[in-house]
Amino acid sequence: MTVEIHVPVLGESVTEATVGKWYKAVGEAVAVDEVICELETDKVALEVTASASGALEEITAEEGANVEVGALLGKIDETAHGTAAAAPAPAAEAPAPEKKPEAAAPSAPSKAGSNVRPAAAKLAEEKGVDLGVVTGTGAGGTITKADVLAYLSGASAPAPAAASPAAPVATVAAQQQEEVVPMTRLRRTIAKRLKDAQNTAAMLTTYNEVDMSAVMALRAQYKETFEKKHGARLGFMSFFTKACVAALKEIPEVNAEIRDDSIVYKNYYNIGVAASTPSGLVVPVVRNAQDMGFADIEKEIGRLGGLARDGKLAMEDMMGGTFTISNGGVFGSLLSSPILNAPQSGILGMHTIQKRPVVVNDEITIRPMMYLSLSYDHRIVDGKGAVTFLVRVKENLEDPQRLVLDL
Repeated sequence: MTVEIHVPVLGESVTEATVGKWYKAVGEAVAVDEVICELETDKVALEVTASASGALEEITAEEGANVEVGALLGKIDETAHGTAAAAPAPAAEAPAPEKKPEAAAPSAPSKAGSNVRPAAAKLAEEKGVDLGVVTGTGAGGTITKADVLAYLSGASAPAPAAASPAAPVATVAAQQQEEVVPMTRLRRTIAKRLKDAQNTAAMLTTYNEVDMSAVMALRAQYKETFEKKHGARLGFMSFFTKACVAALKEIPEVNAEIRDDSIVYKNYYNIGVAASTPSGLVVPVVRNAQDMGFADIEKEIGRLGGLARDGKLAMEDMMGGTFTISNGGVFGSLLSSPILNAPQSGILGMHTIQKRPVVVNDEITIRPMMYLSLSYDHRIVDGKGAVTFLVRVKENLEDPQRLVLDL
């Protein structure tokens, strides 16, 4: 019996995807729930699993093809046993013994598929990385895409370049050549959304700075007890999330959006937390943050961050945000003007903490300071509201007891 493989439902408003990678070749054995191919959408990469065991009978949508929801990807023959996968080569219909040397090519992952994330396998094949020399940092030693990128960034020059010492001029010329890499669907979507936000919103940015002494002291005092009790690390993001929610309640227009000719005010607070991944920027959402405590926020951010790093975010993980926090400080940014995450009307920029001389009670002292920025849609948010919002965030962080007492 033949079982057809179709493009699954991709999520709200997403109707098309690109076939990113086939992990099985025609004739190879497949098992129920085994990942057989990967689809790239505008927001995430989705793994398609087999709904039956047997052998892959046919591939109808090749890598790079654009497919719509419900389109036929391939077929599985339930009556066939199939052959074991020797390498992620595109053609394996005749698994004759003489084909085995191809499996030793550098582009073929040398680890079991269960220990390698699909995105990592794809990148390794593209870059010619032997996964046998890559250290996995995922659960159970699983190799993630980040592990492959880390290996590439620390690896020495490729062997072919070192094999031509007699031709230094050619080597230099080769290093100067351009590499043309097609933009992924995710990267194209990021570029379009950011430019659309600039073209549509009347975007303006206001700045302030916050003394992080109180938050850092509170965190240092309780972080060990917090982690023992809740099983989660007490970071800065829970403080910023709580501070923003409190300020959003006071300045509701920052939590609103323009819909047609109306302003929609939202009485719930879904905070997007921007995260950088090897594939690009994603913004998973902490839902109903107004009902969450510090531990709940830290656990949810940790869960979403793990999914983002492993390329496992679902569509629903990134939908419905009402306000966004972007932390450029983790990369050393001192000050920036983040672009709005449309249709939201506000995004907070966090930056690196630096010790600076400041005046406190008419005396110069050294304090750990952070610049804050709020980019906002001036069509909805007036300057007074934007400045007041940022001042409230500053006050809540410089006196974090206000957050605990809900003041």
